[in-house]
Amino acid sequence: MNLRTGRARGEGYPSGVSSEQTPTTAPDATGPRPRRLTYAAALAALEGAALMAGGVWMSVLALTGEPDDRQQAVTGGVTLIVLALLPLLAARGLFGLRSWSRGPAVITQLIALPVAYNLLNSDSVAIPAGIVLAVVAVTALVLLINTETTRALGIRGPGHAEK
Repeated sequence: MNLRTGRARGEGYPSGVSSEQTPTTAPDATGPRPRRLTYAAALAALEGAALMAGGVWMSVLALTGEPDDRQQAVTGGVTLIVLALLPLLAARGLFGLRSWSRGPAVITQLIALPVAYNLLNSDSVAIPAGIVLAVVAVTALVLLINTETTRALGIRGPGHAEK
């Protein structure tokens, strides 16, 4: 049994090729998950949960209240629910040390920044929400591009040529 991959010798490889002959590029999951990665995953999960809650709230109000345009209100709610899937899937992947999850998590933060900007430019009670969203997005971006995070996910940066 190979301790790095969790596979029996030769399992999942072509016949005649052992797991020792085939290098893996998977992240090293033997150590503890870095705190920065855990925090980034938690922030992505928080954003996904907030989007999901907002979408459900909009949908319920659209169906039980009297919106100006019911179809538009339901569409907005469903759109938020679908958009919530991106950060929720990214958070799950980050918690599981999956390297693919960093991309969707970064995209979520990049999308959140213009939304926060628009909230900050409003003349309403949305300004505090814009402040919170901006702080969360910038914090998550800093955590996601951190060297410790990329190393834990098995992502090689520029200047790290294969040997």
